[in-house]
Amino acid sequence: MRHRLPLVHVRVVAGAIARGFHARRDRLGKAQYYEGNGMFWIICIVMALGLASLLAAPLLRPAAARADHPQVAIYKGQLAEVDRDVARGVLNADEAERARAEIARRLLAVNRTHQVTGTAPRGASVAVAGTVGVMLLGLGGYTYLQLGAPGDPDQPLAARLAQAALEAAAPALPPVDAPADYLAQIEQLRTMVPTRPDDLQGWTLLTFHETRLGNYAAAARAQAQVVALKGEAVPLEDLERQIDLMVAAANGIVSSEAETVARAILARDEASVAGRYYIGAIYDQTGRSDIALRFWRPIADSGDTSFHGELVRAQITGAAARAGVDYQLPALRGPDAADIAAAEDLSAEDRAAMIGGMVAQLAGRLAADGGPVEDWAQLISAYGVLGQTAEAQMVYTEAKDAFAGDNNALQAIETAAQSAGITP
Repeated sequence: MRHRLPLVHVRVVAGAIARGFHARRDRLGKAQYYEGNGMFWIICIVMALGLASLLAAPLLRPAAARADHPQVAIYKGQLAEVDRDVARGVLNADEAERARAEIARRLLAVNRTHQVTGTAPRGASVAVAGTVGVMLLGLGGYTYLQLGAPGDPDQPLAARLAQAALEAAAPALPPVDAPADYLAQIEQLRTMVPTRPDDLQGWTLLTFHETRLGNYAAAARAQAQVVALKGEAVPLEDLERQIDLMVAAANGIVSSEAETVARAILARDEASVAGRYYIGAIYDQTGRSDIALRFWRPIADSGDTSFHGELVRAQITGAAARAGVDYQLPALRGPDAADIAAAEDLSAEDRAAMIGGMVAQLAGRLAADGGPVEDWAQLISAYGVLGQTAEAQMVYTEAKDAFAGDNNALQAIETAAQSAGITP
């Protein structure tokens, strides 16, 4: 059976991964948070003013001297021709006067048209240029304040994703309540095991107990030693345990060192749910939710209800939204009467395996996301069919707490408990 970490670890990883890098900003000290803030805004303002100047320059540039309309030269030439015809005696004075009047009328009409289609007044151009600059600065600043991270110091990606840096920034978990003699024994184990670097059993025990106490960073280091001692023959579940602990210690962020472990898992088994989940997670945390979907979607669509499969189901909808993809998470369901009836023709072992798998899916979904009272009642009844009365009793107790005060829901739960053969 595959090793499972305590429930507190499941909550740490599932919750912290969803928060991603943005939660780090809340943990920065004020001095670090605002370090370099003034220089950043100076650069932004200078760049915005430069762009505004480029856009406004054509509007503020002095207008070139207006050239005459091409027809003006023609009409002026016609006036000169009229004078020459009068001088040659071709036109008399009255005819010449009428010709000059008609040509002058056309010349005035051309001048009026040319004046209307000329450049805008200087004051209007200045007003438009000022409006463009103000809108550019104001809209750009507002957009950045809403979507950006003003005040964050320079954070190179490699430094942000280093395991040691993430562990140092992770908030401390509350201490686990444990007997004093147990804590004393663990302290002895911590002292003794490092003196025996080749003691596989000792490092395995240290990993287990540090995990129980919530010391995920120490547990991850101990598990790394376990992996190193097992060498190339290390089982995949040991690699999965190592990366689980590394991510838990880093408050849910997949470090660059954890990515190396995830890729080692995929190199051994490209269909590994754990490996695909963590590679998808690091893409999602670094702004490539579209690539994360390529790793996560087959897992979610398959209905996988393993620990890492549930983490995928908890985060894929948000990743799809960030990637601009319309994605509906497929619903999981448990076995109903028809499913159980369909299993009657199977062997006892196959029937138990089929029903048990569907029950596990329903139980995993209710544990991760909750659900309507019908699903809780169905799970209680299914455990009764399987003869797992202890599990049915536990689910019944949890359901009563979840639906306390809802008489109709409590009645449905009581009925399911009776059908499962447990005492309400």
